[in-house]
Amino acid sequence: MRRFWLVLALWVVGWMGLVVMPTAPVAAQPSGEQPLVLVLTAEGPLTPVLVGYIERGVETAQREGAELLVLQLNTPGGSIDLMNRIIQIIRGSPVPVVVYVAPRGAMAGSAGTLITLAGHASAMAPETAIGAASPVGAQGEELGETLATKEKEILRATARSLAERRPAEAIALAEDTIEKARAASASEALRVGLVDFIATDLNDLLRQLDGYTVTVLDSPRTLRTQNAVVRPLGLTLVEQALQLLTNPNIVFLLLTIGVQAILIELSNPGGWVAGFIGVVCLALAIYGLGLLPVNLFGLLFIIMAFVLFVLEVKVGFSGALTIAGVASFIAGALILFNSVRLPGFPRISIPLVVGTAIIVAVSFLTIVGFALRALRLPPGMGKETLVGKHGVVREPLDPVGNIQLEGELWTAEVVEGEAPVPVGARVEVVGVEGLRLKVRRVR
Repeated sequence: MRRFWLVLALWVVGWMGLVVMPTAPVAAQPSGEQPLVLVLTAEGPLTPVLVGYIERGVETAQREGAELLVLQLNTPGGSIDLMNRIIQIIRGSPVPVVVYVAPRGAMAGSAGTLITLAGHASAMAPETAIGAASPVGAQGEELGETLATKEKEILRATARSLAERRPAEAIALAEDTIEKARAASASEALRVGLVDFIATDLNDLLRQLDGYTVTVLDSPRTLRTQNAVVRPLGLTLVEQALQLLTNPNIVFLLLTIGVQAILIELSNPGGWVAGFIGVVCLALAIYGLGLLPVNLFGLLFIIMAFVLFVLEVKVGFSGALTIAGVASFIAGALILFNSVRLPGFPRISIPLVVGTAIIVAVSFLTIVGFALRALRLPPGMGKETLVGKHGVVREPLDPVGNIQLEGELWTAEVVEGEAPVPVGARVEVVGVEGLRLKVRRVR
């Protein structure tokens, strides 16, 4: 047993080491005068995970004396709060940050527009787009006139502040992306000066940046990127796992497993595996629900579905409650995830929802049904189980003596009105009073 716990501890320590280890290869600080360029890759909608990732990248670049930090961006946007945090991180960085909208086909949509402008320099790959930064509500809805005006004004002021070193035409375009939801191609953005370069790839970008002067914390700095050592800084395993929770299909499965495991634990208490799995899955699902645009009204239908499954087991499997439960489960999942749409967040798969609903219904009814039937079974242990069994008299019962029953000696007493029973005779247990058995002779 002690060896088991030692192996388990080593396994946990090993996994902890993997979790904190970056997924990209980490090279040593380059020797001599070779500059170091760190590259971050931000894909998908803005999330707290991406904010932490960018902050970690800036801290790493500062700690290792990097010449430059390149943020390769491809995002449809995200919340204004997260955007503001990223802008603050970039503008407060002592290491120059270049925002590079790439690869081909990528976009810096909505909040990504202002993040691109926040870079000490900005670039776009060919066939990319920037703009459409008009604010919307948390669930993708149009804002009221007053609120929309307030949001647009503050965003336009932010855009003017970030683009003040750029030409007037670039500032006008930046404001139009907010006021009129205007978007621009890479060539259009470069022509008006909204971005500084069009680069086909990272090597082309570094070639163009060599000798370019940027302003970092109000101080000019000329970049040296020739023969730079380029090192990608990837997401850690923890960050990758948390980033997966922006996928509604993953969150839906975690929510389903969590609720089912908790109900199984409650229907058959005493174990801990189902309860532990349920708590972990629900914790991850709740975190994911906080990241995704969801309609929480759908949770009521999902909970109602499990209630209907439990009632089906208790009333005896009529079938009607199961069908109603499956329908409620499907409706709840679709309301929860697919009734709210924001750019960049995928929709939940309808075949996945239907298939999961059927599997959950069958497995839940089976497992909980077995558990409830087990609770209704007569006890399999204890003195009550001795009633009806036969034993052999080892000490005459006159009226009290000893009998051997299932390999043990018991004090026994013949029932009232029965004659004494000699040694060797067989008796039947008809009752239990405390630690004494009531018996009668088997004829």
